[in-house]
Amino acid sequence: MMTDAKSRPPKGAPASLRVRLARAAGATAAVLVLATAGGGAWFYWHIDHNISTFDAGGIAPSRPPAAAPAPGGGRPVNVLLLGSDTRDNGNDSLGGGDIGVGHSDTAMLLHIYGDHRHAVAVSIPRDTLVTIPPCKLQSGKWTASHANQMFNSAFTIGEFPQGNPACTQNTVEALTGLRVDHTVVVDFKGFSAMTDAVHGVDVCVPNDVDSYGIKLTKGRQTLSGQQALDYVRARHGFGDGSDIGRVKRQQAFVASLIKKVQSEGLNPATLLPLADAATKSLTVDPGLGTAMKLADFAQSLQNIKLQDINFVTVPWRYSGERVALVHPDAEQLWNLLRQDDTLDGHSTGQLAAGPSSTASSAAPSTSPSTSPSAGPSSSPSAAGADLPVTVVNGSRTGGLARQAGDALKAKGYRNITLGADTTGRGTTLVTYAPDRQSGAEQLAQYFPGAELRADPSADGVTVTLGRDYAPDGTVSAAPSALPTTIPTTIADNTRAADSDLCSNLSFG
Repeated sequence: MMTDAKSRPPKGAPASLRVRLARAAGATAAVLVLATAGGGAWFYWHIDHNISTFDAGGIAPSRPPAAAPAPGGGRPVNVLLLGSDTRDNGNDSLGGGDIGVGHSDTAMLLHIYGDHRHAVAVSIPRDTLVTIPPCKLQSGKWTASHANQMFNSAFTIGEFPQGNPACTQNTVEALTGLRVDHTVVVDFKGFSAMTDAVHGVDVCVPNDVDSYGIKLTKGRQTLSGQQALDYVRARHGFGDGSDIGRVKRQQAFVASLIKKVQSEGLNPATLLPLADAATKSLTVDPGLGTAMKLADFAQSLQNIKLQDINFVTVPWRYSGERVALVHPDAEQLWNLLRQDDTLDGHSTGQLAAGPSSTASSAAPSTSPSTSPSAGPSSSPSAAGADLPVTVVNGSRTGGLARQAGDALKAKGYRNITLGADTTGRGTTLVTYAPDRQSGAEQLAQYFPGAELRADPSADGVTVTLGRDYAPDGTVSAAPSALPTTIPTTIADNTRAADSDLCSNLSFG
């Protein structure tokens, strides 16, 4: 899977308990700093030998379409940023322990708006339960799709020593319906070296920490190297020890790193050490696989200012010890990004006329459960009527698939197929091929509370009925559309990059 610039023999020892508890966070900093710092031809050849690429053959053949150009002519770009905890290539001295296969517990999907002056980074917690679509193994074979898996496990599929970025990219595309234009992975060494290169990053430690070998003192301070890595990796010792609190600290840290780079000035003396440090431990898709490509991409984003960057955590709720997505709030977030709209629902054409920060002008948020917008008509559109729909009974109540199918036919759907019964679903699930997303969203509104999920291997739409489906098989006559107001699960989990260091860092 990997085509490395250096020889990196795998290590096969099992993970210790301590090192499995927290992971790296460097990839977010790598691209966001390069994007906001810009650069020039002076460093192309200096860093060209640093960059490693992963095999694009592992990227799913069926993918969401590329984003259309924005009204101003620019095209939105989505970049998947991953932190790897591989202990290979000298990373064991920073991470501790010895792991034979790379994991990634840090993931941000960076959406760069079509004006290339604004951006939002969406954090996906490591424990989020998702469907991992087919992924390529070292043998060249492809796996089957697996539901209800922890998000971070996608990176381990195939047990590649440096992880499986292509599999994580496939998972994000299936989850969001957004095409990932580039994927970037950075390891412990790269993250640590970047913080050293800028002479430390200002952070706020919400409380004293002395847990699992990590010791930090409460308060504002400047951290670099090992201590900076500990700050973004640590989970235990902060708040309730959850990954949600760690995500908040990672967002604040990346914003502070960007601020540090911008404040020191965009000159060769500042940027050469940083770019050299960042790229030495980068693994990227072939589209960014040379210094020239990476620098050209970074230069195209150099007009993004700190106040025009926002961070948001995907709408979530606890599901036992794991994290489940909140629906339809998550779909609304992905829909905003697919339409290149800001988190407060503004179009990119309004950005130039409105405040520079996409979050600062947000109207008061309303929960979709209390103020839904008007529902759709009682019958689908002409195109929706021919949508190929398979209905599967995933509950323990016999005959529901046929009842639900008949109810959909009564609503105007003509292409209904009944699939083989299964069991074990608590919540109704609607899966869809990426090009069937709009039809799936309309259909899902007839199943209140259903989970929506893209599936690149699908041809149409499949409704798997859960135990939450009405036992008499009735379908709501007045389903709720996606809300027009911004749910609190988005608004309350948004952080402006220029927020105070100590703002909203604790959880639990």
